[in-house]
Amino acid sequence: MMTNVHIRIPRLCLMVFLMASCTVQEPAPDHEIPSMPEIFPDYTQLTIPANIAPLRFQLSTQADDAVSVIAGNGKKLVVKASKGRFMIPERPWKKLLEHSAGDSLSVKVYTKKEGKWYAYAPFTWHISEDKIDQWLVYRLINPGYELWNKMGIYQRDLTSFREEAILTNEKTAYNCMNCHAFSNRQADKMSLHMRAKLGGTYLCIDGNIEKIAPEKGSVINSFVYPAWHPSGKFIAYSSNDIRQAFHTNDSNRIEVFDTSANISVYDIKNKKVLTDSLLASADVFENLPSFSADGKTLYFCTAKSAQMPDEYKSIQFSLCTISFDEETGTFGDKVDTLYNSQLENGSVSFPRESPDGRFLAYTLSDYGYFSIWHQESDLYITDLKTGKSRRMDNANSSHAESYHSWSSNSRWMVVSSRRMDGLYTSPYLFHIDAEGHCSKAFPVPQEEPSFYRDCLYSFNIPEFVIDKVILDKTDLLEKAR
Repeated sequence: MMTNVHIRIPRLCLMVFLMASCTVQEPAPDHEIPSMPEIFPDYTQLTIPANIAPLRFQLSTQADDAVSVIAGNGKKLVVKASKGRFMIPERPWKKLLEHSAGDSLSVKVYTKKEGKWYAYAPFTWHISEDKIDQWLVYRLINPGYELWNKMGIYQRDLTSFREEAILTNEKTAYNCMNCHAFSNRQADKMSLHMRAKLGGTYLCIDGNIEKIAPEKGSVINSFVYPAWHPSGKFIAYSSNDIRQAFHTNDSNRIEVFDTSANISVYDIKNKKVLTDSLLASADVFENLPSFSADGKTLYFCTAKSAQMPDEYKSIQFSLCTISFDEETGTFGDKVDTLYNSQLENGSVSFPRESPDGRFLAYTLSDYGYFSIWHQESDLYITDLKTGKSRRMDNANSSHAESYHSWSSNSRWMVVSSRRMDGLYTSPYLFHIDAEGHCSKAFPVPQEEPSFYRDCLYSFNIPEFVIDKVILDKTDLLEKAR
């Protein structure tokens, strides 16, 4: 059970697992049902990593009894349902995945009603040999608007159900904390932003914590949305004056916008802010920076400024690049446009290049950049080898897809999605092959199958991390004060 922010519901009881033994046998069906069962979460027809936690699920229909049989390569795991929930045990699950890596598992569900057994059509789990990074870091927060109470930054071990708090705002006077970022998914190189009390931007590098801020009077007045340079020597930040407004009659409840936005790069070693007129113009919004895998290119989103909030729908962000020389800490003398919002009639946010440098993923909305509040927002991918772009159909839904990040091997992505109910943001995983084709997205597995129906917190800014994050909270508080 979680501590600090009470998000998880208490465990109902200790689970007894019955599998592949003389106690529980695969039923002999009286009837065959040609369709797959309705289950929650929807874990049908997936590609999953060989080191993922068990995909526990529950039936969406009533039954007197139920059994699931997970089989492949001569191995079989039989799980008896407990109140309609298939609580797949961790140890046998891990052994089954190890045995099936590179192959597929068949999952067949049997239900018993009025003394007769019914067998549903099986669904498959392809077990990818591409392993996923062990840890996922995210913020948990109420999906509120103006006010907040408890929130925190947490890390989840994706190979198990273990979740730990990195920092909760009970320690920081119940302020707002956000915009965590890591250098090459390394746990010991982290940037963190806090607002209100103890506000500021903090660098946590190799156990040392430092509070940083732009010079007073500079055109760059804050560090907000971060992106580490792959060398670990620089961090690009956007400086945003953020506002929000409520719609009176719109399918999108809220509009988050800026009255100004510029970009700078912070030189960590020399404690210097690097700026350029091409990234800090008064009549243009420059936003959401992100470095290429080789560190030679800085991606960013740009739009002509307008009177806000009156002209919020006119703000469409193009995707642009500028070269960056890490040896001299200087920028190129021209800006290239990869996606022209005026020609394409869309708005780009969160450009992210894969660690292998082959692909660029981004979110596309009708306007603006705060895509989590835009139901139409979807993920797109550009093959940097061919220059061709396409919608990532298998990863998208009819609700908002927004913030996303790559795994260290460029084969997995996580995306913040509101497809579960249109209101709460949940983390979804999906596989990307060497040619950029993505598999069906699925929610991060939880210990209790009904978790996402009961959880009253949203998951923000999911980031893969290779190792466990260890943060000296006492030192952070001392630096903050």
